[in-house]
Amino acid sequence: MTTTRQTPTHVAPPVGRSTAGLGDWFSDGWITTRRNLIKIKRVPDILVFTTLQPIMFVLLFSYVYAGSIDIPGSDYKEFIMAGIFAQTVVFGSTYSGSAMAQDLKDGIIDRFRTLPMNPTAVLVGRTNGDLLINAISMAVMLATGFIVGWRVRSSFLEAVAAVALLLLFAYALSWVMAFLGMSVRSPEIINNVSFLVLFPLTFISNAFVPLDSLPTPLRIFAEYNPVSALVEAARQLFGNVPAQTPEPTSWTLQNPVLTVLIGIVLMLAIFVPLATRKFSQVSTR
Repeated sequence: MTTTRQTPTHVAPPVGRSTAGLGDWFSDGWITTRRNLIKIKRVPDILVFTTLQPIMFVLLFSYVYAGSIDIPGSDYKEFIMAGIFAQTVVFGSTYSGSAMAQDLKDGIIDRFRTLPMNPTAVLVGRTNGDLLINAISMAVMLATGFIVGWRVRSSFLEAVAAVALLLLFAYALSWVMAFLGMSVRSPEIINNVSFLVLFPLTFISNAFVPLDSLPTPLRIFAEYNPVSALVEAARQLFGNVPAQTPEPTSWTLQNPVLTVLIGIVLMLAIFVPLATRKFSQVSTR
């Protein structure tokens, strides 16, 4: 009796079981980043609406509300730009959450499991792609701001530091949103949750009006609001702090750049491992 020897079929290990080195980790991260960039190219609506929204806010606040809001010692256009920058990058980071929820719903995460790649590669690609979208939005807002009369009153290096700080904060927040996106089953849920959390954080802050114009309970909340620290840091680095602004009473607004840097480190230190672990869990369902 003759027996036929069968060659075992090679099965690619699931995500997270690869023993690849650092070079392969960078390669995996670049491949997934490129995948998200190609998606933007194939679905240009994402980029179009991402760039139109900041233009709309710049024009709206510069020409509709500028005449009705008085900023002692400054022009409202210079006051408002840091707030619009912060608002745009904060809301731009929510795309990481909705995109991860959509990939999970469509079963794309399960397809990634069949590839011998690092478990953080998909998350790195997702957050890197959104970082690029936020960078494009920042460039559009900077150009629009100059057109409507906004000016940088600090040095070139300080302005670059302001842009870098805004983008780093958005990048760290995108890891938080990616974790939340994998914790829900529907992209609609993460969009609603993000709006309910980020909307009051953005508008109950110093982004659009001076803190001393707010009622006492809202002012206290705004003083310790992380978005207020981000806006204040951007204003200081751009040189747009009004001359007659009262001295802040909270430590976070007295040291806004340090506060934002601490927040970035904490978000990355907490949510990068949490998101990676969550990705491994949802991938095995």
